[in-house]
Amino acid sequence: MAASSPPPPRVESLSKPVQQLVVNGEEVLEKYIYRNTDDGPIDVSFPVMEVPIIDLGLLHTSSSSSPAGEAELGKLKSALSSWGCFQAINHGMTSPFLDKVREVTKKFFALPMEEKQKYSRTLEGIEGYGNDTVFTEHQTLDWTDRLYLQVSPEDQRKLKFWPENPETFRDTLNEYTEMLGQLSEIVLKAMTRSLSLQLEDTCFLNHCREGASMRTRFNFYPICPRPDLILGLKPHADGSTITFLLQDKEVEGLQVFKDGQWVGVPTIPEAILINLGDQSEIISNGIFKSPLHRVVTNSERERISVATFLLPHPDMEIEPANGLVNEQRPRLYKKVKNYVSLYFHNYQQGKRPIDTVKI
Repeated sequence: MAASSPPPPRVESLSKPVQQLVVNGEEVLEKYIYRNTDDGPIDVSFPVMEVPIIDLGLLHTSSSSSPAGEAELGKLKSALSSWGCFQAINHGMTSPFLDKVREVTKKFFALPMEEKQKYSRTLEGIEGYGNDTVFTEHQTLDWTDRLYLQVSPEDQRKLKFWPENPETFRDTLNEYTEMLGQLSEIVLKAMTRSLSLQLEDTCFLNHCREGASMRTRFNFYPICPRPDLILGLKPHADGSTITFLLQDKEVEGLQVFKDGQWVGVPTIPEAILINLGDQSEIISNGIFKSPLHRVVTNSERERISVATFLLPHPDMEIEPANGLVNEQRPRLYKKVKNYVSLYFHNYQQGKRPIDTVKI
């Protein structure tokens, strides 16, 4: 029986955009100070480590049977088992096009506040421009503003939230996410082949077909007066199947928790960081890891990023693949539906959602 999701918590209010606080010089930092000492100090000077680099051109079905392709599949399995993420190169998108995606992101957040607020989210939903929903008085807020949009299925798009300024925003997002859709098929099939088991080639992919959704979140991290106390994003793992992250070309800030410490993830301008989500960890029965990560702030420079999440249909049952459960490796996770609802309920309370479905 699938694990049931708890009812969503009562929504109290929406927090004010961080950019507005900065512009107005409002000193309301108390709500943003991160006090969970279990996660260690907030230190922007943690060591930067080289995240595995994977050549997606070698992961095509036609290429992966070659010696170079087999070696790349081995690297992919190692990356997802130890890091839970990798830098994807040779993905079919040019550097000038990736710069275009970054540019429309920067131009949107540079618009006057009244222009951006035309696309403001409401209390009832998560799409649109804004910041954290405030559920409790003691909730720690993230030092970031976001534009969150559902991209697919196309008939579920809410175009009232899709900016018409800059003029190229919509077309650029369309083109970018279409390409990511093609990449997701390559990556999800390769994930199955990398396990070297008698699994269907579509073991992961089947969860992201009929009724699956793709959502893109544009992130803006304003200059922060206290980067030693405030995080851009609290520690979390993604609730997706996989996440595509286009990082700022010049300003780093993403950190991953690995081997008991936080390490910085370097920016490779022409690469897309692919992050494993909780739902893939469940399907892999814990062989692949959904990494805990966070974003630190910067006292001198603004930062942007673009995250795109691939999510199964809410009614799709997620559970460990049969071929990955045996006497040596028993089932580690319950069957679950609508994991994203479970995810948001736990995230705002500072809990790891995946812990609630472990056996």
